[in-house]
Amino acid sequence: MEEIQPCAEAPELATKMSMASCPIRAMIRLRRRVRNLKKSRLHLDLSGGRALETIQSRIFQKQLSFEKTHFNSGFQNAPYFSFDTPNLEKVTLIKPKRKKKRRTNRVVMYPGGSRKYLPVEHKSKAKRCLILLVGIICFQILNAIENLDDNLQKYDLDGLEKTMHRDIFGQQLAVDSIMHLLKDYLATHIHNKPLVVSLNGPSGVGKSHMGRLLAKHFRSVMDNDFVLQYYAVHHCPQGNDVLACQRDLSGMVSDVVVRAEIEEKIPVLIFDEMEEMPPLLLDLLREYFQPNQSNEFLNAIYILISNIGGSGITKYVLQNASSDVLSQHKKLRELSGVVKSSLQQHHMLWDQAEVVPFILLEKSHIINCFLDEMLREGYYPDNGNIESLASQLKYYTQGERHYSIMGCKQVVAKVNLLH
Repeated sequence: MEEIQPCAEAPELATKMSMASCPIRAMIRLRRRVRNLKKSRLHLDLSGGRALETIQSRIFQKQLSFEKTHFNSGFQNAPYFSFDTPNLEKVTLIKPKRKKKRRTNRVVMYPGGSRKYLPVEHKSKAKRCLILLVGIICFQILNAIENLDDNLQKYDLDGLEKTMHRDIFGQQLAVDSIMHLLKDYLATHIHNKPLVVSLNGPSGVGKSHMGRLLAKHFRSVMDNDFVLQYYAVHHCPQGNDVLACQRDLSGMVSDVVVRAEIEEKIPVLIFDEMEEMPPLLLDLLREYFQPNQSNEFLNAIYILISNIGGSGITKYVLQNASSDVLSQHKKLRELSGVVKSSLQQHHMLWDQAEVVPFILLEKSHIINCFLDEMLREGYYPDNGNIESLASQLKYYTQGERHYSIMGCKQVVAKVNLLH
């Protein structure tokens, strides 16, 4: 098989084809260059855009004429083309930097004859809400005060105070102390502990009479079921079964307190002759005075009447007879401390009590007791007769003052002898 010999004209043919492809490649490169120039024209600055466009068009025309000249001269004289631009022309094609214009704030000019309107200040709604909240709080406070006044009017404490000042002689500070405690406690129905008031003083100074006035008043404004008067000598005399007395006392206290809680009333329990009460009954009462109890036992008033501490009161008054004890609250507080020490030695019951001491009565107070009793019995109030009856009693003499030893206790017996 014969081998095919390459054509002798093959080298010449390859040379002609390469010479023919050179113009084609030149045209392609020219077309790309024109496309790039058109794209770059879109990013030129408006101010210098036309000048740069003129320069680039001239450069392009020179390059095009240069390529045509070499293309027409023949393939032998131009084996390849070079389209690299001179350095100067490259510099001109660099995109110029755009200068940023500085923005200046324009001055707002108002016309001479026009009126300048200031911005409107909008009022905050939170201020209105705050005013409304303050108004609601004030209304609630006034409503609470009115409720307290209504609760006090239910017990008529003003009438009780007038009665006590009229019927109790020589114990003005004691009356004021009792009324202050009652008004403060009876202002509301909810409490965390009961009110325990201890009336202490010598015999005949008005303690039992105070207890009777309190019982009479609260029976009139509430009901007999909410007031308890307990006399130790009468309800549990010596020789009786103390356990039976304890059961009876517990039943009476529970009955009064529970019924008062149902009716939303505060009961008043008065215990007289406390110095004669057995220790077992004192222990029972002490349990009722504690704060950790059911609600009905927390809303109650206990009045404890006794002669315990009477000797200390007598001694204190006689030692301070030269000063006006009745008008000095400081000395009255000192007197309460003296009585409290005697009560704590007797029993721990009085740890929870508010002590109100009753001091000795002077001769002028005894005269008032005679006058009041004679008016009750229907006798004509003869001043000479009253002076004569008052002089028959025994007194402590300290300087110019005369303090009755037995107080007004013998007044009733003396008036009864006038029948």
